[in-house]
Amino acid sequence: MVSRVRVRELVKAVSISASCRCPAHGGINQIYRNNHEQSKEEIPQTDYAFEMACSSVRYGPGVTKEVGMDLSNSGARNVCLITDENLVKLPPVKAVLDSLHKYRINYKIFDKVRIEPTDLSFSEAIEFARSNSFDAFLAVGGGSVIDTCKAANLYSSDPRADFLDYVSAPIGKGKPVTCLLKPLIAVPTTAGTGSETTGVAIFDYVPLKAKLGIANRALRPTLGIIDPLHALHMPERVAAFSGFDVLCHALESYTAIPYNQRSPCPVNPIERPAYQGSNPVSDVWALNALKIIQRYFKRAVYNKDDLEARSSMHLASTYAGIGFGNAGVHLWFRLCLVLLCKIPEDVTLMPHGLSVVITAPAVFRFTGAMCPERHLEAASLLGRDTSNDRKEDAGVILADILKQFMSEMEIEDGLKEVGFSEEDIPELVKGTLPQHRVTRLAPRPQNEEDLAKLFEDSMSVY
Repeated sequence: MVSRVRVRELVKAVSISASCRCPAHGGINQIYRNNHEQSKEEIPQTDYAFEMACSSVRYGPGVTKEVGMDLSNSGARNVCLITDENLVKLPPVKAVLDSLHKYRINYKIFDKVRIEPTDLSFSEAIEFARSNSFDAFLAVGGGSVIDTCKAANLYSSDPRADFLDYVSAPIGKGKPVTCLLKPLIAVPTTAGTGSETTGVAIFDYVPLKAKLGIANRALRPTLGIIDPLHALHMPERVAAFSGFDVLCHALESYTAIPYNQRSPCPVNPIERPAYQGSNPVSDVWALNALKIIQRYFKRAVYNKDDLEARSSMHLASTYAGIGFGNAGVHLWFRLCLVLLCKIPEDVTLMPHGLSVVITAPAVFRFTGAMCPERHLEAASLLGRDTSNDRKEDAGVILADILKQFMSEMEIEDGLKEVGFSEEDIPELVKGTLPQHRVTRLAPRPQNEEDLAKLFEDSMSVY
């Protein structure tokens, strides 16, 4: 049997060789000091463990044709197919229906999904699901469709639940999911949200004009079918905005506080959140997503028939989804949520990818000082030679790379160009404050003045 002294020596050796030494990432040695030396009865102030959870995924051109076989294999007899009014007429849904018909799968279609769903549109889908005896769910579409399908599955599986029971605190009760959900297959048609891998569903809460979420590992799809042929149907702007969604997911999950600095420590593992903070497993997925983005993002936007580029970005979306689905996101996501809820009345819609990237340069300038090594590593993977760069410049360097990507993709020059003004900043700050689910994961704390400055710096980007 290995002695305790030898075990301590091994842990110390691993921590010295493998851990990040920046202020925000203490590594394994910090876990050991903070947690393992405490008495068994004492609950640590911060967490000491992370969990790896994601959907099973299947990737390949034309793989959608297998969905009917999957449902038949699972014994499904009555399937809820959720999509939107546009997609129901397009090739991805046709491919799904062909497979369902071929394998004689009974189904009903709900196609009233709202882009940027609300509590009202979620409730409509939930009522549809509760009114039928579905034994499986199938989502065909982007993040809005998949998130709506997750909510319909959850609340139809717990028919007595009130809507706010599972919504994240402090607005909702944030109850853990203890009921058994039905199988859910997700077929993403955009290369952005990564929702096919995550246990998160995002929506606008109309009463407060705020973006909220339902986050629990139980929500994640049973299977994500990533068919790159569907990515060929994305218009240029959709490819650009969804690509920035992937980029920001990867960057924020990699720069979030480490899991062993997140508090409070759960008393019961069922209470451990889906968004845990950066960790060695989520890091792998986030970094590989950045490598793909550097090589294929621009090609995927401006060459819609480039199957290699669009396939790669479709896969990068899944990679980043696994990364942030376990680590979480932080400050840019917090800002984008309030932007989507408080867009000016004369602006019909702000694409999600635009809302996340338009404040990203300001955010990473702000967070760079807290974990400069990670900001510089991300910059290197996105194409910059950082060998002679200083740590104190890390945030500015990463921000400049983001601005270059934005310029190449012809993204609007800041919040002013999409209808906001300095007069909106107090209301934007007010709307940002309740987003505690992601606030705690930011590597640098923020007060109201910091948030106001981030919005101010995002009024013009270039």
